[in-house]
Amino acid sequence: MSGKSSVRIGFIGVGIMGKQMASNLMKKGYRLTVYNRSKKPVEELHSLGADAVDSPMEVAKNSDVVIDMVTDAPDVEAVLLGEKGVLEGARPGLTVIDMSTNSPEIARSIFSKLGNKGVDFLDAPVTGGDKGAREGTLTIMVGGKREAFDRCRPVFEGVGKEIVYMGDSGSGQAMKLCNQTAVAIHTLATCESLLLASSAGLNLKDVLRVLTSGAANSWNLTNLGPKVVARDYEPGFKAAHLLKDLRYVIQLSEKNRIALPGSSTVYQLFNSIMAENDGERGTQILAKILEKLASREIK
Repeated sequence: MSGKSSVRIGFIGVGIMGKQMASNLMKKGYRLTVYNRSKKPVEELHSLGADAVDSPMEVAKNSDVVIDMVTDAPDVEAVLLGEKGVLEGARPGLTVIDMSTNSPEIARSIFSKLGNKGVDFLDAPVTGGDKGAREGTLTIMVGGKREAFDRCRPVFEGVGKEIVYMGDSGSGQAMKLCNQTAVAIHTLATCESLLLASSAGLNLKDVLRVLTSGAANSWNLTNLGPKVVARDYEPGFKAAHLLKDLRYVIQLSEKNRIALPGSSTVYQLFNSIMAENDGERGTQILAKILEKLASREIK
């Protein structure tokens, strides 16, 4: 893809992360057409110069590359393949990039259906949370045709820092599920270590200082540990979304006949978060479930 300004990008799904990603692409000089079910973020991007349309189909008609960043597989299929979806407005040569998280099977199915109309499809989920989206430092893992990946690399560079081609269609989603397995278990480790420290009467600020300076450190401890201590449960990534990702992890483990006891445990704990109606909170809300089991607070 030559000259960034000549490439027209469509963006579908401008929520917590999508809006920041779209904004970063505009800052890089790309012309954007945006669509979202709720209108407020669209209006904000429109005020910055993006074109706003009323359907994914119209996004496709006005774009060379279409990116979707929506919640789950049914949403991806609806905006790409449904009524007034991208497929209805697509033409040969269009490239569609799904940057949400779902499953390798869904990715391969969409790859085939779009391919029948001469449209390239890349599954390119991301990690890095709202901070990475805001700062343009996301890690992006990509599956699909290598030539399509190479062509879209400048677009990926507009929103991410570490961009890795993983292989054929579905490989990006498979990698994201591996990532979410580690994320989920790190979340549990962060919350459990702070609960144990609190029960032992340790100063939690000092605990975090030690944990984040040695072998125990993780992105989770550094970024979510202080939020747990401060009882700040605002979402950088929603608990309901991690539960959804873990559901795909469990499905893939069952298909491949492998035991993932850690993932299974965290999956059930996140089910408890949903039972407490806390799915819209950040993933660090897991601490509250552990507090409930222990009958004591982390303080």
